[in-house]
Amino acid sequence: MVDSDRFSTGQSNRELHQHDISPHRGTLPAGIIWPVTTAEVARILSWTYANDIPVTPWGAGTSTEGNPLPTRGGLVLDMTRMNKILDIRPRDLQVDVQPGVLRKELNRQTGRHGLFFPPDPGADATIGGMIANNASGVQTIKYGATKDYVMKLTVVLPQGNVIETGGKAHKSSSGYDLTRLFVGSEGTLGVATEATLKLTGIPSHHLATTITFAELEDASKAVAVLMGSGLEPAALELLPPVLINLMNREKKLDLPEVPSLFCEFHGVSQKTLQEKADLARELCEECGATGFKFGFAEKDRRELWRARHDAWETIHRAHPKKETLIVDVAVPISTYPQMIGFSQNLVDEHQAAGYVFGHAGDGNLHVVMAGDPNDKKEWSTLEKINELIVEEAVKVGGTCTGEHGIGIGKRKFMQLEHGESYHLMQEIKNLIDPKGLMNPGKIFLE
Repeated sequence: MVDSDRFSTGQSNRELHQHDISPHRGTLPAGIIWPVTTAEVARILSWTYANDIPVTPWGAGTSTEGNPLPTRGGLVLDMTRMNKILDIRPRDLQVDVQPGVLRKELNRQTGRHGLFFPPDPGADATIGGMIANNASGVQTIKYGATKDYVMKLTVVLPQGNVIETGGKAHKSSSGYDLTRLFVGSEGTLGVATEATLKLTGIPSHHLATTITFAELEDASKAVAVLMGSGLEPAALELLPPVLINLMNREKKLDLPEVPSLFCEFHGVSQKTLQEKADLARELCEECGATGFKFGFAEKDRRELWRARHDAWETIHRAHPKKETLIVDVAVPISTYPQMIGFSQNLVDEHQAAGYVFGHAGDGNLHVVMAGDPNDKKEWSTLEKINELIVEEAVKVGGTCTGEHGIGIGKRKFMQLEHGESYHLMQEIKNLIDPKGLMNPGKIFLE
């Protein structure tokens, strides 16, 4: 089905595909295969389906919930060699890619045309992985998530048949939105082998600000005020003092170690951005802001956001020989302050090594907790905190995962969040993949 150098049963390759950056561990796959064309993927899936072999698609391995880990052995379909940018069409604001293209490389190439693909999960993920998880990140409040940029897909279904969904027109009201069905499906319904993505223009001006507060609650309240003001920040991040302390130590920054908002505006002129910043300052001071710094030099701005993107790695390195459990709830903006307080109180009450922060502008809250999975008492405490936060988020109309996907870690919350519609999802899965061979053990409890 593929050349011999693109198939391996070697122990090291198999073990490499047993783990991503999460604390979850998969079962050892029987082999790894690297396709390079849609036709090869179709032949592979036709063969695995006929022989009842589970298939687990793999991207860059940057997932945080065990999304690409094999749970029943079988074959890992490593998509990293399908890494071609097939066509950039600047006049259409579109690009055609294979799934193994890395996000940063895509933006390097499209940047030559003054365009970029905005979803930014921090990690240099593959486009296929971002599509599978509906990845988003710090700029979601202005630009949206991956689902908002996928216009057309070529998908190989479990039995090896190839379909195309969507199209290249910027709008359509034709039939069911099958493209959205596959975006976020985590490879449980098929394998995307080509995608047409929408692009947007690189903003000509940026203005980064840091806003400090005496209390975390005041900072979280300011989020709702800023989002309701019509200022349209491109990014709005909430960080606690303990995390800023780690960032200062590791990145040699000099940020005040108090509750803070990192905010960025994009626009067509510096004057417009300055007007937005001035209004933002006024609004935040009414919420109790104690400091407001804006107008960072480009180098300082990049360092600031690099430090924020590296928050997980910074926390991980601060707790050697520990694993991290990441809470990833998202809630309505109006309930964000109460979720911040609720989560911080839980962490403090249980004396856990936990950091409460997140993409505040779209209500996405992260609590990164460090512990030893082999210490059953310690790890069960972290899992209990996670469960209580998820239950509270769902109670106020939120979700168990804002951007990391379900994978292995969030399966137990699907029934709680979706109720009867969870069973419809299972029926769709069974219709498309009746043998349950595509990325088994993800999204649904087995």
